[in-house]
Amino acid sequence: MSILRTGSNIFGANSISKHLSSLTALAAATLLSTVAFLGATPAQAEVKPWPTTFYAEQMPVSDGTQYVRLGGTGPAVVLLHGFGDASDMWVPLAEALMKDHTVVVPNLRGMGLSSHPEGGYRKVTQARSCSVALVKHDIGNMVGYAFAVQYPSRTVKWVAMDAPLPSIGYWDEQLKNPKVWHFNFREPDVERLVAGRERILLDRFYNELSATPAAIDEQTRDYYAALYARPHAIHDDFSGQFAAFTDDAVDNQKLLAEKGKLTMPVLAIGGDHSYGASLATEIGFAATDVRAAAVKDSGHWIMEEQPGQAVALITSFIGQ
Repeated sequence: MSILRTGSNIFGANSISKHLSSLTALAAATLLSTVAFLGATPAQAEVKPWPTTFYAEQMPVSDGTQYVRLGGTGPAVVLLHGFGDASDMWVPLAEALMKDHTVVVPNLRGMGLSSHPEGGYRKVTQARSCSVALVKHDIGNMVGYAFAVQYPSRTVKWVAMDAPLPSIGYWDEQLKNPKVWHFNFREPDVERLVAGRERILLDRFYNELSATPAAIDEQTRDYYAALYARPHAIHDDFSGQFAAFTDDAVDNQKLLAEKGKLTMPVLAIGGDHSYGASLATEIGFAATDVRAAAVKDSGHWIMEEQPGQAVALITSFIGQ
């Protein structure tokens, strides 16, 4: 693992809104320019139970509800997942952060245990549903950027993990990569093909986009396959989250032109078998203060493959 340096609240329910309102002045701690190397130990992913001090609620949002977990005390940190997993991926990081942070962990719109509205999947729309220090992976990165660029005064730090941003940097070149065929895998007949075969679909992502497929164990695969087999889940992923990328690209170009680059500290983390330290180059097209980190012996599924390295990097960046 290495780190380098390169140049209305959804939680609309009063119980969380009040809890977060006093946390928006999150102070920036001194950032580490390097992190001590942690030897990459063989990882065996599993979906761990949430700490008993966390609680969960279905929070009202436009056209439905969003499933949110909350725990800990202190400055607020919001953790957002992407496609192929759900908010449960963050348990190891939440356990570390909850000691001195309020940790807010939603399921994205139409994913996990959130409801399944037909629209509202543009990332600028979803971004109005987040706040404060941001830690994001995959599609979560896109929501994180949309929030940070629209509400920079409410974003103290941003951690982006192993995915680029629509229309930013070399996005158009990456669309030619055969590994992203699923970006346009949608419509009713596609959903019929996948129905009942969600585990097979997810296995493709876990096997092809990881450094060591065996690190993502059977229990983890079965757990997420059951979530993605819920009614409307695959539809909302394919025809919602992925279909919105075209609109997201237009939105991002407009926001970057109007707002300029982000100035808050950003940590760009990539698996060394995936984006690696080069993710910072991608994010650097949209931000001026970007640190690059590469997680050793990991592909795209960083929190499943090497959670220890990821937790060390993120907690150091957010503050001691």
